[in-house]
Amino acid sequence: MSSSTAFPGQSPLAETAPLSLCAREPHVPADRLVAEMVPPPRFDSVRFDTYVPDPNQPSQSEAVTVLAGFAAGLGGSHATGAGRRRWFSKKPAAPAGPRGVYLDGGYGVGKTHLLASLWHATPAEPSLKAFGTFVELTNLVGALGFQQTVRTLSGHRLLCIDEFELDDPGDTVLVSSLLSRLVEAGVALAATSNTLPGKLGEGRFAAADFLREIQGLSAHFRPLRIDGEDYRHRGLPEAPPPYDDEQVTRAAYATPGASLDDFPGLLDHLARVHPSRYGALTDDIGAVCLTGVTAVPDQSTALRLVVLADRLYDREVPVLASGLSFDQLFSDEMLNGGYRKKYFRAISRLTALARDAKGLVAQ
Repeated sequence: MSSSTAFPGQSPLAETAPLSLCAREPHVPADRLVAEMVPPPRFDSVRFDTYVPDPNQPSQSEAVTVLAGFAAGLGGSHATGAGRRRWFSKKPAAPAGPRGVYLDGGYGVGKTHLLASLWHATPAEPSLKAFGTFVELTNLVGALGFQQTVRTLSGHRLLCIDEFELDDPGDTVLVSSLLSRLVEAGVALAATSNTLPGKLGEGRFAAADFLREIQGLSAHFRPLRIDGEDYRHRGLPEAPPPYDDEQVTRAAYATPGASLDDFPGLLDHLARVHPSRYGALTDDIGAVCLTGVTAVPDQSTALRLVVLADRLYDREVPVLASGLSFDQLFSDEMLNGGYRKKYFRAISRLTALARDAKGLVAQ
């Protein structure tokens, strides 16, 4: 539809046609990948004192105390890049205790909130701290090359890695090698991780498994367990049921900056866009409106949808949809398989964004 086309029943000048994610094919230069290694917009203002521990889970309060102390201990000359000269000094600085911390807990206990709070609390300029998901870090290596990535990050004081992926042995070895080089340069590390394929149970990834997978790096991490239930479901109402196509379409026309796409068509489009560009795909989108949501047909498609859900959640973009509810996106086989934690995280995040979208529908 053209921008002058009104939705049936509306004044021709009342609304403009919504955007379409399927019409976008963003290209992201390498320097943007580096500049964007900061906490996502959703976590711009989080701090340790804005984290609300569950009173029934003392490990959450303990995590805040430990991480605040960890951040305070990251002072020193490395904040100005002097850490790179440490390679040539006669007496290298020997940090007390592990130079890394691993946040071990289930989805929705606030690990990303705490990881971003650690980034904010670390006494260094933003350009000397890096924050990104494992996928974003591997994309950076792909864009810059291994050696240039080492040079780019080795002057940093802290590297935070959210959702450390352990389902691809090749990528795990690549990133473990990168982190080994960064540790040698004096960079402190902090990480959360996803579950390994085949790991079932409570939806959390055990610290012992993480430390085994990163092998030689294990001595550099202090495991910090964070128990609790998914905070997005703590005392919150149930997700709204899906709307019909007409309600979603009307909302898309009435909402500035909204996109409107057919869900199967969007899934096809995601296959043609590299996941490193999904953030750029959502630039300046005020709301995502989807018609005809169906069950995801296969695991490759499902994993791409997980990445999109993460980027939308990071940017706090409401999602309004018709068709199946989000808790029916993934098959029982997917939810019982090795990527189950990713799928449950996507359901939880999309459900939260669906709640945010309730106000877009005219009552």
